[in-house]
Amino acid sequence: MPGKTLPTFTEAEVRSHNSSKSCFVTIDLKVYDVTDFLEGHPGGEELILEYAGKDVRDILKDGNSHDHSDSAYEILDEYHIGFLTNGTSNGAQANGNPKAVYERTGMAHEDDLSVETDVVSDYKTHKFLDLSRPLFPQIWFGGFSKDFYLDQVHRPRHYRGGKSAPLFGNFLEPFSKTPWYVIPILWGPCVAYGTMIGVTGLNNNVGSVGYFVLGLCVWTLLEYGMHRFLFHIDKWLPDNRVGITLHFLLHGIHHYLPMDKYRLVMPPALFMLLAAPFWKVAHGILFFNWYAGLLAYCGGVAGYIMYDMTHYFLHHRNLPAYYKGLKKYHLEHHFADYENGFGVTSRFWDRVFGTELELPPPKVIKTQ
Repeated sequence: MPGKTLPTFTEAEVRSHNSSKSCFVTIDLKVYDVTDFLEGHPGGEELILEYAGKDVRDILKDGNSHDHSDSAYEILDEYHIGFLTNGTSNGAQANGNPKAVYERTGMAHEDDLSVETDVVSDYKTHKFLDLSRPLFPQIWFGGFSKDFYLDQVHRPRHYRGGKSAPLFGNFLEPFSKTPWYVIPILWGPCVAYGTMIGVTGLNNNVGSVGYFVLGLCVWTLLEYGMHRFLFHIDKWLPDNRVGITLHFLLHGIHHYLPMDKYRLVMPPALFMLLAAPFWKVAHGILFFNWYAGLLAYCGGVAGYIMYDMTHYFLHHRNLPAYYKGLKKYHLEHHFADYENGFGVTSRFWDRVFGTELELPPPKVIKTQ
C-alpha cells in the first residue's frame, strides 16, 4: 500500500484474533484480517478458522488440501493490515531465540524491508545513525571506519510513517527527494524532441530506429556497469569520511532505507552530472553523423527513464507476472545478497558476467 504506513503486531496479538468475530492470519511477516472474508470463502469459514491466528503459507501451497491460485493471493492482499514484529528491528527477536536470517543484512524476507524500525532501539544497538536526526552530518562527523559503515549501511531500515528520514535537515532537504513522476515529465519531452530532430536530420527511418535501439541497448550495459562498479564501489571505497559520505549520498542511503519512495529515482541534478559525458561519447563513436549520435543518445536516455520507473515500481507497486519475477530478484539484492544481482530491468548482464543472484536459504543466527 504505497504512501500508507501499516501497523505492526506481535505474535501474541495475532494469536488472540482467532474467532469468527475477529480472524487474523499471517504469511511470513504479513498480517491479514480475513474476518469479512469468512462467509465468502469457497471452502467455508471453518477451514479458515482452523488456522485463525496462525501462519497459512504452507496450507495455501498444500496440493492435498487445495493449491491456491494467484487470484487467491490477490484477494488476500486486499485484507493486508500490517506486519508481524517481535519488537525489535532487522529480524532480531526480542527474546533472543535463534532466527533464520541473512547474516550480512539481518533480514530473512522481502517483507522485512517494510517493517518499521524502532529508531531508539536501533541506535542504541548499532551506534550508527539516529534516524530521528539529519543523516548527512552524522555520516560526515561520525568517524566511522569503512568496514563498520559498509556493514551497517547494508542492513536495511524502514523510517516511520512511510516518510523520508531527514538527510540535511535544512533548505537542501527538498533537493534530496524526487517523486517518481518527475522523471518522465522532465526527461520524456527532451527525448521526444531530440528524437524528432534526429529522425528529421537523418532522413532515414530504418537507420533512425536502429541508432535509437542501439542507444537503448547500450544503456542496459551502462545500467549494469554503474550499479556494479559505481554504486557498489564497496571494495575500492576510500577509508575516509569523504569517500564514505559520497558513497552514502550516491547509493548507500538507498540500501540503508530501500523503501523510501522519494529516494528511489535519480535526482535531476545528479542525472545531468552523470549523463553529460555520454553526450560526448555518443558523438565520438558515431562521429560520422551528428544526428546518429543524437538518436543513440536519446535511446540511452529513454532507457534510463524506463530504468528509473521500473526501479520505483519494483519497490512500490503490484506488477504483472514478468515484473513480479524482477521485483523478487531486485528485493533479494536488498535483503539477502547485495554483492550480486545488479540488473534492475533485466538479468541479462548478470548472466553474462556471472553475478546472477542465486538465493541460498537464510542461516539460523543467534540474535541479541
